[in-house]
Amino acid sequence: MHIKQYLSGTSILSGILFSAAVLSPHSASAENVTLLSQDGTIRVSGEFIRFEENIYLIKTALGELRLSAERVRCEGAACPVFEEVEADVVFAGSDTVGSGVVPLMLEGYAGYLDAEATLSTTDNQNEVVANFVGDFGFGDPLGVYRVNSRNSAQAFSSLLNGEAQIGMSSRRILPDEARALRDAGAGNMISPNQEHIVAIDSIVVITHPENPVRSVSMEDLAKIYAGEITNWSQLGGPNMAITVVDRGDQDGTRRTFADRVMPENLAINANALIAADNNEMAKLVTENEGAIGYTGYAFQRGAKPLTLVNECGIGMVPDPFSARTEEYALQRRLYLYNRSDAVDSTTQAFIDYARSANADDVIIKAGFIDLGVDRRAQTADGERAKQLDVSGVDAFEAGFMRDMLGLMENHDRLSTTFRFRTGSSKLDERAVIDMERLTQYLETQGPDTKIKLVGFTDSVGAFQSNQILAEGRATQVMEELAAYAGDRLAGVDMDIAAFGEIAPTACNVSDSGRAINRRVEVWIQTAG
Repeated sequence: MHIKQYLSGTSILSGILFSAAVLSPHSASAENVTLLSQDGTIRVSGEFIRFEENIYLIKTALGELRLSAERVRCEGAACPVFEEVEADVVFAGSDTVGSGVVPLMLEGYAGYLDAEATLSTTDNQNEVVANFVGDFGFGDPLGVYRVNSRNSAQAFSSLLNGEAQIGMSSRRILPDEARALRDAGAGNMISPNQEHIVAIDSIVVITHPENPVRSVSMEDLAKIYAGEITNWSQLGGPNMAITVVDRGDQDGTRRTFADRVMPENLAINANALIAADNNEMAKLVTENEGAIGYTGYAFQRGAKPLTLVNECGIGMVPDPFSARTEEYALQRRLYLYNRSDAVDSTTQAFIDYARSANADDVIIKAGFIDLGVDRRAQTADGERAKQLDVSGVDAFEAGFMRDMLGLMENHDRLSTTFRFRTGSSKLDERAVIDMERLTQYLETQGPDTKIKLVGFTDSVGAFQSNQILAEGRATQVMEELAAYAGDRLAGVDMDIAAFGEIAPTACNVSDSGRAINRRVEVWIQTAG
């Protein structure tokens, strides 16, 4: 595979650098060019002077400006001529993953290898190339990585036609996509060796920062996007028309939003403005006082996030803990995929890094949520404790609520939450990752660490039957965790508890809500 890239040497800090030096332009290059940033925030036109050491130098009305090629691409007849070089690893797919996570991950991976990464944009929109050189830039070339970002559907079409080694997706692969790849010899795309959850994202509903509306119900949000609610006054806001901003129908963010928000009897209004990517979405919303949109957690860029209110009246605010527990309604997993018949050592090494704790810092830096273990106190005045109100509850169920409150007094909750495949006793595809991350976390705790695997269910069925089911699920997770970790957790005391359908974390009125409530939490005993 070949890419277009200007062959340059030393990397330089990204951003815009103002030059005080007086530089004479080459007479052959005295033409105007336009430098465009990938996220649309920079657009600078001026007379092209030269390109060296990964930096564009142009003459503008403000003086001579230096802009890093890591941040901008060049348009115009005077732009540098690019040579064809071969990429060792090509990424294709979601702009959420490709623009938001992977470039920083490549920089982190270079550091992990004691290498230096030089990132540059190319002639192609939303495309970045990283050159790796060993020994902190003083050694031999280690590889060239190209990242092309459009939408999640591109991930699977590019894997199918052999244009990419790694597909990036902000949604899980669809059955038709997986079957097409399987039939083409690519293997089982949902096996742990080919499907890799690398981060978590929350889709945030955003408005103009001056809009006084602070929350919206999921029902009203659907009506806004269907065109049934058209003015902010209908939501308690000002008398101002609502401008709906949407994404293209092949976009993974849009698919997740539509699946989670829009009921079957409503469709998104075809007259909505269409944003090409997350950055343009935020830009359109912040430039239009009446706009509403949705974007990945890392791409809010000054827009105001709205609190979502579910069918039960529970407010949902995206934060790292609720994203890791997967209890925020518009939370999603970010994926990397590879073919089984086209993964070489260079590709596999990057995937191994991306899945490991070594990548956590760059995932956080990118504004996303890593798969690490978070810890939260379960206080007596917290929302969970308030939910366990025994008034109006029969004595049998009230007894379980009191038991849970008593156990919460000396246990914190860890963000690790195990869930099961729909209609199955098998843990879902994230469980193997969570087993490893939880084991690593518990290895760092003291020798007298005690945890409880706490089972919960949805509200379908008899209370006592659900209690038995919750206990069985908690026991299963404890046994699988002990078998997975082996001697690594020999000093950790494990036990179970079960509270069935009490303390739901989502509404039980929908399949998705019930799926969230069918879980096994991990509680850890507090000191003393």
